[in-house]
Amino acid sequence: MSDKTPPSEMRYAVLPNRMPAIPVEKMTEAQKAVAAEIAAGPRGKVEGPYWPILRSPGFARSVQKVGAYYRYECPLDRRINEMAALIAARSWSQQFEWDVHILQALQAGLKSEVAQAIAEGRRPDHMAQDETVLYDFCAELLATRGVSDATYAKTVAQFSESGVIDILGILGYYTMLAMIMNVSRTSLLDGHRLPLDPLPLRLRSLESNPLRE
Repeated sequence: MSDKTPPSEMRYAVLPNRMPAIPVEKMTEAQKAVAAEIAAGPRGKVEGPYWPILRSPGFARSVQKVGAYYRYECPLDRRINEMAALIAARSWSQQFEWDVHILQALQAGLKSEVAQAIAEGRRPDHMAQDETVLYDFCAELLATRGVSDATYAKTVAQFSESGVIDILGILGYYTMLAMIMNVSRTSLLDGHRLPLDPLPLRLRSLESNPLRE
């Protein structure tokens, strides 16, 4: 099909959430205790991936502390932190994760054209130096399951060894959440459109909204 051939339209259905919110009256005492811990922290409530994770309250208690570190304590620049989260979300086509983090990334100073390129699965143009180093590190790691000496050296020079570990932790944390939400089919927040089109870009939703505009 040539570029001038008009696209055809098709309909699709969003499959139901396999592990939705648990009513309080159906929670175990352990689940209630962890849910209360989460609600008492900076998140303020249980939502998104923590509903399926709450099925294993011991795991939920531990993993929410890791998430709280990356969300609220990590010393990396917030723009870089959120860009790494978007890269992880795109690599797993995780709709909820992208939908939540895109606004945080833009508010932290990530350019919309950089975010749009990540959403489309391509290397962004005109990135800042630290964004370029981050993107190349993450892209190489996700593609090859490791990084070359040259890429490693550039990333350490930009972010320090501590920063490299934090970047790996962010990718690992959001990859874990993406796997959980993809399996559990976590629903988007009410009224939100699916932000990401499937890769490779052979299908484009008529309602996809990667920048939440």
